[in-house]
Amino acid sequence: ATKLTLAVLINAAIISPTFASEQSEAKGFVEDAEGSVLFRNGYVNRDKKHGNTNDTSSWAQSAIVNIDSGFTQGVVGFGVGVVGDGSFKIGKNNHAGNNMIPLHNGGAKDANGYVDAYDHWARGGANVKARFSNTTVRYGTQVLDLPVLASNTGRMVPEYFEGTLITSHEIKDLELVAGKFTKDQMSDQISTDADANGNGLDRAIVWGAKYKFDDQLSASYYGLDSKNALERHYINANYKLPLANKSSLTFDFSGYHTEWDKDAATYSSSIGNSDVEGRKNNIWALSGTYNQGPHSVMLAYQQNTGNTGYDYGQNADGFQSIYLPNSYMSDFIGNREKSAQLQYNLDASAYGVPGLNWTSAYVYGWNIHTGAETNAKEREFFNQVKYTMQSGFAKDASLRVRYSHYRASDAYQSNAYIGDTNEWRLFLDIPVKFF
Repeated sequence: ATKLTLAVLINAAIISPTFASEQSEAKGFVEDAEGSVLFRNGYVNRDKKHGNTNDTSSWAQSAIVNIDSGFTQGVVGFGVGVVGDGSFKIGKNNHAGNNMIPLHNGGAKDANGYVDAYDHWARGGANVKARFSNTTVRYGTQVLDLPVLASNTGRMVPEYFEGTLITSHEIKDLELVAGKFTKDQMSDQISTDADANGNGLDRAIVWGAKYKFDDQLSASYYGLDSKNALERHYINANYKLPLANKSSLTFDFSGYHTEWDKDAATYSSSIGNSDVEGRKNNIWALSGTYNQGPHSVMLAYQQNTGNTGYDYGQNADGFQSIYLPNSYMSDFIGNREKSAQLQYNLDASAYGVPGLNWTSAYVYGWNIHTGAETNAKEREFFNQVKYTMQSGFAKDASLRVRYSHYRASDAYQSNAYIGDTNEWRLFLDIPVKFF
């Protein structure tokens, strides 16, 4: 599949496009350059409600920099980019965790049950890029947004991958991607795979295609082959049906098929299968969303089959590689688990408060096979309010407040998965554009 995708990319680049190419419209290395910094103040608190499990609480301040040059003019354009971040903790953070702040000694606790969090830290890297026609090749440190290899962006700073990614738009409404990555640095890691504390990524090959049939229908497929870890495939189809009175009904189907190698990392306690070799999982979801002006209501059903649950992130395969609807604090990915969701979203701009958005969702999961039980359950009540400044000196600054109330059966508690938890997340983001 990888060789076929690369062949299609090469052939597509040779075909003369029927529309203006991206490279022909290049203004220059400096003229098209973009640079910004995102100042983020983040706080995550997990109040554990089951057994003797310790609460976790992290608070920090970060500056995330992204500088990307334009492309030089000519048949082939060249450019460079830099991504990086610098952070410091706020307060002692003796109970830090949740992938927010790097921890000394692998997160080991002292006699008082405290962890030793880094006071300050910095990470990042550079990349180079080249573009011919509508095909771009980028090599170096990158933040990925692929369903099978997605960087975590839900903590203080992003997860970085190092490697090569080819993106092609030679055929109208079709995007093709192919790449190879050899390092993975999680959000709370100062090290990379260059040393023993990295995520252990050997070589990950990715490929995929996304096609927009028309304004209503789109579909995509992506694949991942991670050496000595796993093979994963993802499919998605999305159809939007316009209705009267500016309303619409959107149907979305998505799913993953994963097979783990015998040398894959084990996260078995959370998904109900201790036998790494031979682990297989299919997880799929179908959702329907009705939108009427500022109101949206979604119903979703999600199901796991195979001999284990859907396990992601533990094999350097992206800590955000779960493009499925029933994913909040819990992802509802247990062995053979079925789950259903009801979600409501309000855009308050229609009521005179532009920039204010509210989302609430309830997800219920059942039929989880833990070994000790064949019908363990979990449930989550999720709430989020986000306000984005629309004008003034703080334009585009946003405050996001999120609360999850999570409960599970005794057989699916903290030694198996998250455990009963009340979680708060508060993030203040202030973007500043340099050029």
